[in-house]
Amino acid sequence: MTGWNADTAAGPVGAGSVTLVEGSSFCISSANGDMYPEFPQGLFVEDTRILSRWNLTVNGAPLEALAAKAREPYRGIFVGRVARSDAYADSPLIIERLREVEAGVLEKITVRNHSPNAVQCLVALQVEADFADLFEVKEARIQRRWDESREAKDDSLTIRAAWQDIRKGVLVTAEGAEMAADGPLYRFSVPPNGEWSATVSAVPLADGSGTAARFVRPEDGELSPRDRRREEWVSRIPVLRISNRSIERTLRRSYEDLGALRIEDPDHPERVVVAAGAPWFMALFGRDSLWASLMALPVDPSLAFGTIQTLADRQGSVVDERSEEEPGKILHEVRFDVSSGLALGGKSTYFGSIDATPLFVALFGEVSRWGFAPETISSLLPHVDRALDWIINYGDKDGDGFVEYERLNDRGLINQGWKDSWDGINFADGTLAEPPIALCEVQAYVYSAYLARSWMAYDAGDLELSAQYRDRAVRLKRQFNEQFWLPDRGYYAVALDGRKRPVDACTSNMGQCLMFGIVDADKAPMVVERLMSPEMFSGWGVRTLASDMRAFNPASYHNGSVWPHDNAIIANGLVRYGFVEQAQRISTALFEAAEYSEGRLPELFCGFSREQFDEPVPYPTACSPQAWAATTPIQLVKNLMGYYADVGRGGLWLDPVLPKSYGDLHITNAPMADGRITIDIIDSIPTVQGLPDGMQFHHGIRPRAADLAERARAPKKG
Repeated sequence: MTGWNADTAAGPVGAGSVTLVEGSSFCISSANGDMYPEFPQGLFVEDTRILSRWNLTVNGAPLEALAAKAREPYRGIFVGRVARSDAYADSPLIIERLREVEAGVLEKITVRNHSPNAVQCLVALQVEADFADLFEVKEARIQRRWDESREAKDDSLTIRAAWQDIRKGVLVTAEGAEMAADGPLYRFSVPPNGEWSATVSAVPLADGSGTAARFVRPEDGELSPRDRRREEWVSRIPVLRISNRSIERTLRRSYEDLGALRIEDPDHPERVVVAAGAPWFMALFGRDSLWASLMALPVDPSLAFGTIQTLADRQGSVVDERSEEEPGKILHEVRFDVSSGLALGGKSTYFGSIDATPLFVALFGEVSRWGFAPETISSLLPHVDRALDWIINYGDKDGDGFVEYERLNDRGLINQGWKDSWDGINFADGTLAEPPIALCEVQAYVYSAYLARSWMAYDAGDLELSAQYRDRAVRLKRQFNEQFWLPDRGYYAVALDGRKRPVDACTSNMGQCLMFGIVDADKAPMVVERLMSPEMFSGWGVRTLASDMRAFNPASYHNGSVWPHDNAIIANGLVRYGFVEQAQRISTALFEAAEYSEGRLPELFCGFSREQFDEPVPYPTACSPQAWAATTPIQLVKNLMGYYADVGRGGLWLDPVLPKSYGDLHITNAPMADGRITIDIIDSIPTVQGLPDGMQFHHGIRPRAADLAERARAPKKG
């Protein structure tokens, strides 16, 4: 996950913890539903922890957890019991906590009495709010001490806090409760074999004293706003049926998680973008949001377009060493309400990403094929050209043809590619690479960006500009294959270091290069052989670092772990170069891994071999749900469908290579230009219905993205 450094990692959230997420809000609690400030738990709204303690007791005793489950990404249920006071083993009281998260939390507490006698109960909810920044909580460095005041009145509790000139507040409402200074109290009797319930909510106060955020409570049988938002999302995305029910469950879970990770651009609420992941990255991230929306294009192209628009609005315009902003650069992350100075670069927007800018151009090239209004596409072209200017004039600071990074201040990320942990880039002997560092996959992204701009210029009739960027791409590919290739190893260096030495560790990064076509055809078989070797392929996926490298650690963040999104990108490249069996093997391994986590792929899992452990070993602090991981199953199926659309050229290409174990595939309501299509793949034979006027279906290999001449031969639509 971008924005992470291993030396500032989050501590464990606690055994059996449950994370709920909706937009820019999320809640982490223990298995019984309680939240404890000594763990990185709580309710977070726009990067501020508005609840740090939320502990329920019944007759003075905490709940013993029995079950906890997220029914939807934003709704969870916790079931527990309380110990008997008469020393008998089984308690007759079962407590259920049904919780929903939005801009706050809404919780229905139900106490059921499974005994023939009435039971007197005192239910208390202890509430604390430390208003800590997300970074303070994640890094266990809570520095500020707020001046707090509490006001308990009728059925509400208002907690206000001040630190310097910053004001925060939270309003707790509990109808029918006695409100004490530390939270609501309920005194009642539960009849024999009966039940009692009450509802409590907590929402932030604007500026600490203003209007409370609105948390709509639906009537019985009525859909909540969260459910209506989910239904609206479901109505717009494809409906998928696949014979393999396990894979179908994983894909549906991906849809659910992707829907929950959508957040609005605060300046343009009509634009929806994808947050990077819960719990610590519920914000706009350049790299993460770009990759996730690219993978999700067949599901909802508007996510990609909203991401591009939002990033374009925040594109760098000045040189600022503190935030690492530069003219034309695409941001790394935006934090909504970070006030403690713990954020990267010490500012709310941080630009320390070497790959977000070329990915921005590459994604725009993909989006431009999806039938958006030409004038809308044209309005964004100046941002694309500014991004390309950054690549040429700032990304390649020494003029050697490669884009490299070196952080500009000691508050920024040491490593600024997707493997951004402090020790993520190293030599085969374990020595850390010294900057400036030119990553292999970043050159592939730049290559794709050059080609994308060349296509767009060609389509606009600007043959001179088209040739300029095509020639840049050709030079980069030749130079890349000359300087990154290690002929004695049979694979590509992960990077060139500050002395232009190849960083010779064997990593998954080179696998990403396959997707963009920068790998010479004669070298691809050797790359694939290495990627699928026992040192790299764990049985669950391709490791980030080979097991015969000195820095290998299967339980590390980037030095031997398995990242699903990384594998989806690699699988795409394998299909591109004709290594279908290997792509199928990776895809099937990931779908099988998802079975061990209820159909949800995590951000990453450990890189232990499948022979050593017959199920994936979880990485302790992996984000889940996470945008890359949520879109991975979509990308895997897209790869194996051979799916390629170009509305401008009036074509949809399908060349299915789905394994027999997946069975037949049926997709309805799939977006295509201004319409919806139906796709059936039966015994590897595809059919398409409902294509918009002027579009044709082609069964076969799509036009190669790296071959501009091939695309140029196709007649333009209209």
